Amino acid sequence: MQAMILAAGFGTRLQPYTLIRPKPLFPVLNQPLLLATIARLKNAGFSTIVINCHHLGQQVISAIENIPGIVIQEEKRILGTGGGLARAVRKLADKPLLVTNGDIYHSVDFAELYRYHLQAGNEVTMVLHDHPRFNKLAVAGTEISDFMPPAGITGLRAFTGIQVVNPVILQGLSPDEYSCIIAHYRSLLDAGRRISCRIDSGINWTDMGTIDDYLTLHQALLQGTIPRWAELHYQGDSPILVDEKVQCGRHSRFLQWASIGKASIGDNVELKRCVVWDGAEIAEGSTISDSIIAAHQGTLPIGDVNGFGSGSAEGICR
Repeated sequence: MQAMILAAGFGTRLQPYTLIRPKPLFPVLNQPLLLATIARLKNAGFSTIVINCHHLGQQVISAIENIPGIVIQEEKRILGTGGGLARAVRKLADKPLLVTNGDIYHSVDFAELYRYHLQAGNEVTMVLHDHPRFNKLAVAGTEISDFMPPAGITGLRAFTGIQVVNPVILQGLSPDEYSCIIAHYRSLLDAGRRISCRIDSGINWTDMGTIDDYLTLHQALLQGTIPRWAELHYQGDSPILVDEKVQCGRHSRFLQWASIGKASIGDNVELKRCVVWDGAEIAEGSTISDSIIAAHQGTLPIGDVNGFGSGSAEGICR
């Protein structure tokens, strides 16, 4: 089986952090999400995986170039979800291609989805779910009926960013020009082609699109309100994850939940509901909450976040 991870985007809503690291390489429980996604696809039976890159592409290449079965698609000019796919299928077998975004955490079963697509005989199977924040697509049974429904339509669903496509559905897209796959599907639908879908209403799904989203994902994983992928290295029970190679000063405290990488933390630091990246340095006496703390970047507080603040876990560096 073959798959593609879309990993070329700019991640503008996550600036300034995406100015120093591409979004698919953001750590989730101290592990780059892209690497965990690759492992998940491999464990599901996908032996060939195309990964495209553009923004800070050399970081992506360095992270994946030695992994067996990976096909790197470096885009000197960003090609979008349409052009990127059109280029990828020209390097692969003429067989269905599973596609997933490199910045989402979800519980979709990749292998089961691929089997469903084959059995259904679809040209494309888009995975949809009910997510009010992103619900935009009108559905009739197992088909998309409208990509731009008029106001007032009920029962809309959201695209998860996960799909299986047959190369034939991509005909007409240039492998050298930017294009959007949804715009392509919309034109095919207008021309009378069938755009198939499957609604998975019970899945867990998080788009790491904003700082709020990223921190909320960590809270849920560390407090156990959503399941952890088996491919994530940390499977402990504590909501305080501290890398064993952290340099931690005396009397520093970690409250409620935290994910702390190979960082340097001064004395008398208090961190609450934070994600600390490898290489970060936190000055003595700092008190920080609801933040990402990155190497050479500092913190970006986001104020009060709904759902943060529950729990009573505490970790202390003595």
